[in-house]
Amino acid sequence: MSDLVLHEYAASGNCYKVRLTAALLGLALERREYDIMAGETRTADFLANVNANGRIPVLQDGARFIPESNAACCYLADSTWLIPEDRFDRADMLRWLFWEQYNHEPNVATLRFWHGWIGEANWSELQRAQFPAKKAAGEAALALLDEHLATRDWLVGDSVTLADIALYAYTHVAEGGGFSLTDRPAVRAWLKRVEALPDYVPMDA
Repeated sequence: MSDLVLHEYAASGNCYKVRLTAALLGLALERREYDIMAGETRTADFLANVNANGRIPVLQDGARFIPESNAACCYLADSTWLIPEDRFDRADMLRWLFWEQYNHEPNVATLRFWHGWIGEANWSELQRAQFPAKKAAGEAALALLDEHLATRDWLVGDSVTLADIALYAYTHVAEGGGFSLTDRPAVRAWLKRVEALPDYVPMDA
């Protein structure tokens, strides 16, 4: 890999998972911060030169750009210990990455943003109408994680994979979205295992 640049908003779990993947693999990243609240990922320059979809994170390797957090993580971790060699386990890892973006992130991460960045007093009528369904779906996702982890240390196989990194990012800050992990003992134990990994870095590092 050439010089790697991460176009990011540091408080985003999606950006953090890319940084955490790089840290665990000993890869250096140049970090470029954008203020999403000020619309800095919607400028003409960003749309033309970084990501036409107007979103971050975007991982840049030389002149090439990789949007979407889990795709960026897979790029960094290709042929490393974070991606299983076993064919079934590798597919199962991808299953969790897809599930994270479809079932977990749209609910757990969205409510964290609504609470922490918008503020409940400023919610639109649509957000208030959507809140009960998103809260229920987020609780269901966390319950599924807790059930799965009750009999195993890691999500896939017998060692940490990108599935754990991707799901750790927003799960460990789920309480910021109004979710409680008090009744999720397996999830809490798993979070500690991730945090005990060599070269782990916290979100605010």
